[in-house]
Amino acid sequence: MIEAQPLRSLLYMPASNARAVDKARALPCDAVALDLEDAVAPDMKDEARSALVQALTAGGFGHRQMIARINPLGSPWGKADLATLAPCPLHAILAPKVNAAADVVALSVAMDGAGFDPAVGLWVMIETPQAVLALERIAETARISRLAGFVLGLNDLAKETGMAQRPGRAGFVPVMVQALMAARAYGLVLLDGVCNAIDDPARLEAECFQAQELGLDGKTLIHPSQIEIANRVFAPDEAEVAEAAAIVAAFADPANAGKGALKVGGKMAELLHHDMAVRLLAKAAAIATR
Repeated sequence: MIEAQPLRSLLYMPASNARAVDKARALPCDAVALDLEDAVAPDMKDEARSALVQALTAGGFGHRQMIARINPLGSPWGKADLATLAPCPLHAILAPKVNAAADVVALSVAMDGAGFDPAVGLWVMIETPQAVLALERIAETARISRLAGFVLGLNDLAKETGMAQRPGRAGFVPVMVQALMAARAYGLVLLDGVCNAIDDPARLEAECFQAQELGLDGKTLIHPSQIEIANRVFAPDEAEVAEAAAIVAAFADPANAGKGALKVGGKMAELLHHDMAVRLLAKAAAIATR
């Protein structure tokens, strides 16, 4: 099932940066990913893990979904990350460097063994050529594991493949579409990779529009200044909400009972459009409560 709550913006923050984590409690992002992996130096891993537990225990993050990005399970820190985080209030664990379906199953089993609540999901980074080639098989493990989401790691994928990260991201579009198909086939969340150009809001906006048009749920971010753009682009606009409300109202009209297709606002609307309109209105309503 696709995530019920909006995930327009997920902000990465180093778990070791107490000031940044404290600031996250007041930021308008939909989710926060407290990072124990790339953002933390090897000699700071234990300290960052302890800081992450303290922050989660203290709470105060409101509606924001709390994600913890752990170190790879096979690294010197992965198992300790899971063992320490199991009692914490989390929405999901985000695992990097996943290459195959077996990796996802192993992570899920490890989460079970560590004692995580069954409601805590597993999200995985899609950031290697092996993962891209195995997208459908990885997604299919959602039937037997905690898998609940994909997060694109295009920086690592660029490193591994040599694909250029130019405006328009032409080389990455096939990967984004393939990931979308796999995610939607098995009801997974799909979030876009980060935009490295912190001082180029126009480029961030273009990437958000591209991902939104391709059907992704939201975007991962590396700076608080990027939140407003992601939230705006991945939210239904007034015209979309009005059109959706009109479609729902038309099908609810007793005069149209039993009809499978209607003319609404000069356009043909079928039952599938009604279902899409209901989802859009639910998303708009959830955003309005933020």
